[in-house]
Amino acid sequence: MSDVIELRGLRLEAIVGVLAEERERPQPIEVDLDLERSFAAAAAHDDLGATTNYAEVLTLVERVIHEGRFLLLETLARRVADATLGFDLAIDAVTVRVRKTRPPVPQAIDSVGVACRVARR
Repeated sequence: MSDVIELRGLRLEAIVGVLAEERERPQPIEVDLDLERSFAAAAAHDDLGATTNYAEVLTLVERVIHEGRFLLLETLARRVADATLGFDLAIDAVTVRVRKTRPPVPQAIDSVGVACRVARR
């Protein structure tokens, strides 16, 4: 089992959804990521260069989301996962959770979302 770098509650706006109103303006979402990778060397030597720089990952996630237009949260999550794996070959797997914090439904609900885990083959 790898170590895990946890990134929680990244708040962004995204064009995501199938309804006309969702296609016309960004809506608030939250993103969580779990980056599975060893950070034993980084911990042993207190060396940022021996681990994944999470600030750079967050910038990458922002870019993927802001540059995209998605019908499905599933597509958005998978694109973020694929981009994250491509960013750092030391990441063995990534879990991405994406939530709409104001979903267009009549029920009182905090959020709706999806999660995917993508591992290197």
